[in-house]
Amino acid sequence: MIKKLDHFVLTVKDVEKTTHFYTVILGMQKETFGEGRIALRFGEQKINLHQAGHEFEPKAKHPLPGSADLCFITEEKIKSVINHLQKHNVEIEEGPVKRTGSVGPIISVYIRDPDHNLIELSNYVD
Repeated sequence: MIKKLDHFVLTVKDVEKTTHFYTVILGMQKETFGEGRIALRFGEQKINLHQAGHEFEPKAKHPLPGSADLCFITEEKIKSVINHLQKHNVEIEEGPVKRTGSVGPIISVYIRDPDHNLIELSNYVD
C-alpha cells in the first residue's frame, strides 16, 4: 500500500545550525515554504524542521531534539564521504562497517548532527 517516503519532521534546537549541517555537510538543499517554514530537500524527499517548543500542528506526541536514528544512501563512495567529513571536522562515531539496508548489504559510517541524532551514511555493496 505504501509507495515511498515523502517527508519526515525533525524537531531541532536551532534551525539555522541544523540547516547549515545538512546543507554544507550532507549536501541537501534548503527550501523555504509556507509561512517561512524550512525544509531540507534531497532526491525526491525532504526533511521539515520544527523548532523545539514552537512545533507546527499537528505534531508528534512527544517531539524531542536528538531522538532520530536515520540512514541516508549516498552517491559518493564511503572513502569520499569520510574525506569530506574529516575536511569539515565531523567526528565519525563508527565505521566504515557492514550493515543491512532495505534492499541489500551496505557499508556505513555513523556521525551525529547538531542535536545528536544518529546519522548513518551508506553505500550499497556492489
